[in-house]
Amino acid sequence: MIETYFKDEPAHPAPYAVSAPEGIGERQAATLTQSVYAQLRSDILSGRMRPGEKIRAAAVRKRFNTAGSPVREALNRLLSEGFVALEEQKGFRVAPVSARELQELVKTRCWIDGLAIRQSIERFDLQWEENLILALHHLSRAHRSETGQAGTSDWEVRHKDFHLALIAGCGSRWIERISAQLFDAAERYRLLALEQVLERDELQEHRDLVDACINRDADRAINLLDHHYRQTFEAITNSSLNV
Repeated sequence: MIETYFKDEPAHPAPYAVSAPEGIGERQAATLTQSVYAQLRSDILSGRMRPGEKIRAAAVRKRFNTAGSPVREALNRLLSEGFVALEEQKGFRVAPVSARELQELVKTRCWIDGLAIRQSIERFDLQWEENLILALHHLSRAHRSETGQAGTSDWEVRHKDFHLALIAGCGSRWIERISAQLFDAAERYRLLALEQVLERDELQEHRDLVDACINRDADRAINLLDHHYRQTFEAITNSSLNV
């Protein structure tokens, strides 16, 4: 049972806190759970919490100044998304990374996003074109961190916005939702090996993608996207990251 892992444990100081007064209502409790979930998720994606790191429930409760329920719900959600793992008799840990998982992620993203781009081009409309061009503009102007410790920097946010705009014309909210989930899973790897990824001209790769989409060349757009994802895969697997 998950509740087994919420016994008192030694806590250590942490840089973030969310206060929770006693007797909070249901809506406030949901807000607190979301805050705990969002911060832990950000820490995992950015690499502040490292792969395999033990997650001590007591330390998390102290960090957010809250009872066990919001922490338990947040960890359950992260568990369902694959960002944390639950080991028998050992408790929660940040999910490990591996070359095999990354390769599967890249392959699945190529399938899902390739299909979505083809559908977006077939359903081409001016709104999708304008949103895509605007997303590229925002990405080109965004400040980019040169360390993996800033998973919520302006560039990271604009980067995700761009990739979601790229497939947003497909007409399927389910595909968009799956694509966003796959993006986040792959982004964790990218941020952990950011130095190697930065050696590429990623912005030009994004510009080429937009050019192919605007010219309604689905085959070229899909080939560029595959190359874009596989370049990242090679940069990560050739890095010092232990995958």
